[in-house]
Amino acid sequence: MLKISNENLVAFHPGYYVRRYLEDQNMNQRELADRLNTNEKTVSQLINGKIELDSELIEGLALVLGTSESLWKNLNDKYLETKGQIEKQNRLDAEKNVQRQLDYKFWENLGVVKHTNKTVEKISEMKKFFRVSNLMVLENRDFLVQYKTVIPEVKDKNVINSNAWIQTALNMGDLEDVESINLEYLKSRLPDIRKMTIEDPETFMPKLRIILKQAGVAFVVIPNLKNCGVNGAVKWMGKDKVLLVMNDRSKYADIFWFALFHEIRHIFQKKKGHIIVSAEKNIGLKSALDLDRLEKDADDFAKNYLIDQTKYDEFVKEKDFSGESVEKFAEKNQINSGIVIGRLQQEKYLGYSQLNDLRQKLTVSADK
Repeated sequence: MLKISNENLVAFHPGYYVRRYLEDQNMNQRELADRLNTNEKTVSQLINGKIELDSELIEGLALVLGTSESLWKNLNDKYLETKGQIEKQNRLDAEKNVQRQLDYKFWENLGVVKHTNKTVEKISEMKKFFRVSNLMVLENRDFLVQYKTVIPEVKDKNVINSNAWIQTALNMGDLEDVESINLEYLKSRLPDIRKMTIEDPETFMPKLRIILKQAGVAFVVIPNLKNCGVNGAVKWMGKDKVLLVMNDRSKYADIFWFALFHEIRHIFQKKKGHIIVSAEKNIGLKSALDLDRLEKDADDFAKNYLIDQTKYDEFVKEKDFSGESVEKFAEKNQINSGIVIGRLQQEKYLGYSQLNDLRQKLTVSADK
């Protein structure tokens, strides 16, 4: 490229001046190539700004054009210097655009970046935290969360924020100190975790964290992030540790417990080397894995472990979906009544507005 510029700077490639010389002297590229003892391709690349000057070209141009070598060396050095400044500024402008798509306060509240109102400092802080050389990495649809490029509804801000959220989870998972992964132990404690569904968060969360830690699971809860669309993820972090991350968007106990058992099932699927992302429906995710099959398997496991299928079928046959009936069934099966209501709503036995007063509200604090 013979000329590169932005609003403040302009850089002319030395080939720009060689081209002008040829025009002034009515000299063709072949003649100049002969005089430089090179070929036409090299001259063409030079006058089109596709190659830089080396010592041989600098010496040859000085002799052929009757100038000093320092003239061409200075022109070349100045071009490279200004070109570097322009490219740096262009990268910064592009990073500013990415940074504007991110809610800096989100990470500030997590305590992982320092408070600042300066955009350049925000960019620097976020690059360090996300462990990337340039924030534009987050625009990559094949980075941490893979998107189908043919889905028009997927915007750059969705890709940026989902990649940022997953990287946040990975960073926080790195900090979790857990025992070596033990799936047999985790499986043996699933009944205990199920019993926690009738407890409040202040009671069950400490116990849940201990069980998962002893099972080798780094359990992380991160606030929901606007424009993200990701609700949870599972990733094997080496041979001895698994990350299980969830967001805190669920306001009802049944949603939390279903999501937790859903993600636990992904752990047992043992898809090492992959991040299994659980996201809102139809946001255009792709993967080398058969995500539809894995998600269905995780959904089936969650609903059937929380509520025994045979007992559920018997309950549904009675066709009594009153609040009293649901509560009796839940109590008999030692399960949170909201989990029963949530499943009945999902399977259309109840409308989504029915019996919500019996669904337990739940507030699970995000990790910091």
